[in-house]
Amino acid sequence: MNESQDLYTVDEDVARELIARTAAGAPGPVLVHMVRGFVDAGAAGQGAAEHLTERFGAQRLVTFDADQLVDYRSRRPTMTFSSTHWSDYDEPTLAVDVVRDGEDVPFLLLHGVEPDVQWERFAGAVRDVVERFAVPLTVGVHGIPMGVPHTRPLGITAHATRPELVAEHTSWFGTVQVPASVSALLEYRLGTWGHDAMGFAVHVPHYLAQSACPRASQVALEHVERSTGLELDTPGLEEAARDAVVEVDRQVAASEDVSAVVRALEEQYDSFARAIGRTSLLAESADLPTADELGEQFERFLAQQGGDGPRL
Repeated sequence: MNESQDLYTVDEDVARELIARTAAGAPGPVLVHMVRGFVDAGAAGQGAAEHLTERFGAQRLVTFDADQLVDYRSRRPTMTFSSTHWSDYDEPTLAVDVVRDGEDVPFLLLHGVEPDVQWERFAGAVRDVVERFAVPLTVGVHGIPMGVPHTRPLGITAHATRPELVAEHTSWFGTVQVPASVSALLEYRLGTWGHDAMGFAVHVPHYLAQSACPRASQVALEHVERSTGLELDTPGLEEAARDAVVEVDRQVAASEDVSAVVRALEEQYDSFARAIGRTSLLAESADLPTADELGEQFERFLAQQGGDGPRL
């Protein structure tokens, strides 16, 4: 038996229904993954996963054995103590659900905690799911902190196992080395096994990276929609995104120092935008504060507000 199968169990009733649909001629379900634990600025991936499960509901297809994958000493789950007894335990979960989109098309959602250990076995387990259910495309999303203002559209960095999958997207980076994540390894391994996989990293203003950012989740899901054809009710996040921006604008307006920070980021962003289409993609040089300086100024401002960060 494939040893990766020791990591998970499958609800065979749900599996049979999914396989029967594909056997009848329908395409296999897309797999969307959003696991918590690595960089997810603005909770872009987590917010997107919560939106999908709350808006559409879900059937549990695959349950991973968290005891084999989570290092409890490095990332301790939360328990609740009520007066004289332990009343609750926030049990770590990692699972694949079957979700039906706005047009009743099923897709798979891999969500929960990022495994701390056994990454290769976990990737093999996901490969089992991809091949058993004839998944044509796997898509991951998360947020990354960037030196951009919240007053401008949020960009994305797209990546994929084949260049054709991201041909319409601009590449913002050259060759860099970064700490690995399960999501990145999963995309890489699926490519070596001959399966299409891609991902979108939403550019979240770095001074808002620790706060929930509904707009980042919305942008992430908009790109998933375009790449998969799924209907994910992204307008359903519009009100929360708009309210969050209003709150951040209010806090920014209350401090001239912070307003200056945002204006500087706007100038940098606009200079870069104007440079697009020229021979050089580099923005015009400007005497702007560094990202660390911007972050320190914003943190000082938030501390003066009683420690409540913006909820964008």
